Amino acid sequence: MQPAPSANLDEIEKRPQFRPRPDISHVVLDFDGTLSLLRGNWQTTMLNLFLEWLPTNGDESREVLQTDLRAEILSFNGRQPIHQMRAFAARVEARGGASQPAETYLEGYARRLRLDVNARIESVCTGKVDRDEFLVHGARTLLDQLRAKGFCLTLLSGTDEDFVREETELLGLTHYFDGGIFGGTPDPAHFSKERVYADLMKRDGIRGDNLLSFGDGPVEIKSTAQLGGLPVAVASDECANGSGKVHAEKRAVLVGAGAEIVIADYRDAANLLSVLLGS
Repeated sequence: MQPAPSANLDEIEKRPQFRPRPDISHVVLDFDGTLSLLRGNWQTTMLNLFLEWLPTNGDESREVLQTDLRAEILSFNGRQPIHQMRAFAARVEARGGASQPAETYLEGYARRLRLDVNARIESVCTGKVDRDEFLVHGARTLLDQLRAKGFCLTLLSGTDEDFVREETELLGLTHYFDGGIFGGTPDPAHFSKERVYADLMKRDGIRGDNLLSFGDGPVEIKSTAQLGGLPVAVASDECANGSGKVHAEKRAVLVGAGAEIVIADYRDAANLLSVLLGS
């Protein structure tokens, strides 16, 4: 999927509701698109699958259709992919098509995506590509600085937990997450990011002012905002890592979910943390 024209914003965009949180003690980070690019541009894989299966009208603009589908795909970002597949199945039926079970669409998507991910993993394992090439620009520096400040770090992803743990280890990130690594489960009814946030708050006895989250999906942004924490939207352009440009479509979704800060990447981690903490 080609991203919408990137928005050239200040490196740190402060939304009107932003306020620093000097009492932060816990940081929750999403994985894909927020730290890892091993699944970079997964949206294109999903979009192409949907375009193959979706009944179309003869006079329908393909560009408008793609824009509509992209918006729906991004609106579910952060949840397990089965939710996008269920929404797509409903869209097929609404157009008078014979929908496949959501699980059928999911199997096709996962198979295609896995080919890309496996090729990237092999490139790291064979030394052809440095593992940091598959990190959002500046991510390791950010993690180092978060740990240096003594924050408890938790990794939370809608991707299946087995894959998250495998890929976190491959990228050399496992040791950062003393607060735990959490991912999707085979039965999506047994997993939600909202539930993990609630459990974390209860487990460690923290308040909203103690919570900072980084994510590129509306789920973690909305959950953090509702808890009174500080949600940072990472509107990363996965097709141009390190460009410093904010992905306009991601930004729109994340701002709508309640982001207080919007960034493209972590190019100036020290300054970013100073802004977030009000120091």
